[in-house]
Amino acid sequence: FSWQSTIQDGGEEVEEGAVYHVTLKRVQIQQAANKGARWLGAEGDQLPPEHTVSQYETCKIRTIKAGTLEKLVENLLTAFGDNDFTYISIFLSTYRAFASTSTVLELLLDRYGNLETSGCEECGNQNSPESSTVLRTAIASILRAWLDQCAEDFREPPDYLCLLKVLDYLKRNIPGSDPERRAQNLLEQFQNQEVENEDGFHSLSPCNLDDEEELEMSSPEEFSLFQEDLVAEQLTYMDATLFKKVVPHHCLGCIWSRRDKKENKHLAPTIRATISQFNAVTSCVVSTVLESKELKTQQRAKILEKWIHIAHECRILKNFSSLRAIISALQSNSIYRLKKTWACVPKDVMLMFEELSDIFSDHDNYLTSRELLMKEGTSKFANLDSSVKENQKRTQRRLQLQKDMGVMQGTVPYLGTFLTDLVMLDTALQDYLEGGLINFEKRRREFEVIAQIKLLQSACNSYCMTPDEKFLQWFRRQQHLSDEER
Repeated sequence: FSWQSTIQDGGEEVEEGAVYHVTLKRVQIQQAANKGARWLGAEGDQLPPEHTVSQYETCKIRTIKAGTLEKLVENLLTAFGDNDFTYISIFLSTYRAFASTSTVLELLLDRYGNLETSGCEECGNQNSPESSTVLRTAIASILRAWLDQCAEDFREPPDYLCLLKVLDYLKRNIPGSDPERRAQNLLEQFQNQEVENEDGFHSLSPCNLDDEEELEMSSPEEFSLFQEDLVAEQLTYMDATLFKKVVPHHCLGCIWSRRDKKENKHLAPTIRATISQFNAVTSCVVSTVLESKELKTQQRAKILEKWIHIAHECRILKNFSSLRAIISALQSNSIYRLKKTWACVPKDVMLMFEELSDIFSDHDNYLTSRELLMKEGTSKFANLDSSVKENQKRTQRRLQLQKDMGVMQGTVPYLGTFLTDLVMLDTALQDYLEGGLINFEKRRREFEVIAQIKLLQSACNSYCMTPDEKFLQWFRRQQHLSDEER
């Protein structure tokens, strides 16, 4: 067969509890013209034109735009039958904006997943063995995707009621299946993890302080002993560790925008941890520059120069989080006002600082940093262009060394960009449409952002770094200067 297709908008279809967007796809198929050729199994593209005939078929593709929760859950089964796995991913990544895990599970397993009394219109006669097999396969695939893509939905210590509900269903209906093994492994993983603190993420930040740990003042000399590439690598190690633990649905605007309410102080702990780390890096830069009053102007300039080189190393490692934290600190009023100190920083280093600062220019909604993230997000290495010759040589040497060693880099984004986009989407688009239907087009738009976060989290696995305890201990000991001390 050979075919051509044209797609046209088929408008909307409305039925009880749902609104669908319809796309009409007209497909031209060339088939063997005579019965004998078709009977022999000859394909259209194997025959001369005079022996083929063109036929047209119109396929109707329905995409749900809005619906009741019941319809959206039922559509998971329909989507599986249509091989529309994107819908399943979108739903699983965003449903927390309008429903709880237990409510969705109840609908999926008790109403539509009940092999005796399923209410799923798409599954046909449930009494037939074929329909039961189709339904069983669909439920198993949806649960497998849920356990893989959104495991944190089932972290409900100490009872893990939703995970136990999944296990019970699988043991009764699909015993010995892959999803059952995955659910059992996940339950054991949750149960075996360390006792968590009140936020549920005691071990989340790699730079936590023990209560007994003595806070010592760090001297500028101690900071000068750390190589710039080591500092950048250790900051990236901490940032990547936290970014990989971010629960994507915590970033949804409707969840993150509620964080400041008193009753929500435990909301989105994975995001709070990344923000705390960002602020810790910023404070570290400020304290090393301003902490010691005895420093001479030239010595302070050397510290500024060192941080600019560390920022550049972060750029090579594609760590945009610490890169932005360092740049923000150096641009803060308490450091930027040190005119005599800045005057002692070499011109080529100042040019490097300006180039790095331009990445985060707020021009055109931070277009530069967005384009850079799109370009390098999943690439193996950073792609650096510099107008500073010395900077260019140094960069090329570092990148060549990485390539020679076969070291690939992940990417740590500045999470604030995604959070801002998701809050803006949440503000701009309605949650519900006429008739109280859930606006699923809004969730599709949100998923475009969530999918980028997940992709970058996966890319972070390319990093291969080990903690340097000496540096981490120094980093933990940094004093955070008050506004009066700055």
